[in-house]
Amino acid sequence: MPVGNTGLLLLGIPLNTAILMKFAPMGPFMTELYPTHIRGTCQDFCYNAGRAIGSVFMTAIGFATVVMPLGTAIAVFSTLAHVLMIVMLLLLETRGRAIASLETEAPGAAAYPSRVAVGRS
Repeated sequence: MPVGNTGLLLLGIPLNTAILMKFAPMGPFMTELYPTHIRGTCQDFCYNAGRAIGSVFMTAIGFATVVMPLGTAIAVFSTLAHVLMIVMLLLLETRGRAIASLETEAPGAAAYPSRVAVGRS
């Protein structure tokens, strides 16, 4: 069913809100996945890898329009992207795991490196 510009605007606002809602919990979720000394690097890698995968999806939508309509291609790849996100969230569940268990402890060393030591090799 065709939707006019006003309909797209009214449907787009709640859809965009729902899409953007998934970004807020990602920071705290990923904080629990990595040890303190590499946490920022790992989170940055995950965000940028996600963008790279997303750009491949955008290109794939263009190629898929050869065999299916644009709306169908967008729906297929959007659904696939959301399914991938949900699968990854379920595979990387951190409930019940203590953040301190991520830290590697050397004998006689502090659990967290001092601010001076962070970033030096």
